Amino acid sequence: MRQIVLDTETTGLEPAQGHRIIEVGCVELANRRLTGNDLHLYIHPDREIDQGAIDVHGITLEFLEDKPRFAEIAQTLAEYLEGAELIIHNAPFDLGFLNHEFKAVNPAHVALESRQPVIDTLVEARQLYPGQRNSLDALCKRFEIDNSNRELHGALLDAQLLGDVYLSMTGGQIDIGLAAEDSAESGALATAGLAEHLAQAATRPRVTRASEDEQAAHARYLDMLAKASGDRCLWRSLDEA
Repeated sequence: MRQIVLDTETTGLEPAQGHRIIEVGCVELANRRLTGNDLHLYIHPDREIDQGAIDVHGITLEFLEDKPRFAEIAQTLAEYLEGAELIIHNAPFDLGFLNHEFKAVNPAHVALESRQPVIDTLVEARQLYPGQRNSLDALCKRFEIDNSNRELHGALLDAQLLGDVYLSMTGGQIDIGLAAEDSAESGALATAGLAEHLAQAATRPRVTRASEDEQAAHARYLDMLAKASGDRCLWRSLDEA
């Protein structure tokens, strides 16, 4: 099974307001093993970058001056993602930007989440660890993953950290011998713990507070606040506390 752990950095918070992707980082997993076949792209946005965004990722327009436009890398990125299961932390944010960029290049573009499976690790983490903080930094700390180099956000670094978090959260990286012998069976065994946890979480009494669309909109709004404040969003802290 081929999976792609993906992250983006952007000029701002809303593609509908003209903001663009400026960095894409992708880490490939095959049968739950890191392959090293990663993809890292910087992209010139043809617009200014909000200062709040620069404070988060440190990427300036001057740095991107000689980088390609999205239209120039769209086919490379699309071919790399094709057919893979996507693993994204707070998927609506990144998918919203990616779909907006692809649609600008090709108006007939079909939304990525409509053509290939997507795992939102933020949703998974909240089901596994309700009432706890589930930001990428918090998950790295929980699984004792070294994120000391993460002084600023970076798409490739964040994708690499998220890959480690995902594997830790779902049973770990499969031994190469087991994978060669029976990758499908070992993959199922490795994710059995996650399935059990999710099943238990599903049986817990819950108060229905909002529809899925409302929750998704709320999550996107909190993500915007978090990015604008350099991950110091009070409401996000309360939501994950």
